Amino acid sequence: MEHRPPRARRKSARPESVAKILPTVLDDVGLGATSAAVQLLKVWDQALGEPFSAHCRPEGLRNGVVFARVRDSAWMQRLQLEKPRILERLAEALPEPPRDIRLLIGR
Repeated sequence: MEHRPPRARRKSARPESVAKILPTVLDDVGLGATSAAVQLLKVWDQALGEPFSAHCRPEGLRNGVVFARVRDSAWMQRLQLEKPRILERLAEALPEPPRDIRLLIGR
């Protein structure tokens, strides 16, 4: 068995929170996109608000764009008008907010 010298400890004034370092760790192991999608799912309903959240679900997140499915064209039109407000709320709730939302019709 090889003898290794003890690791030097970093001295820090305060420990870092897991929430702060987890995205970096997930990026390092190739799961950054998964982390962003999970964070999006957690805040989606609140960002949309009632009654929109019952009629629109996110399906994916690619290159800063959320792909979301809406029930029908009437809800698509209403959500298009609300898109700036929704993006603003997502920006407040997420460390890396999406830059756009693309809506798709159908379940």
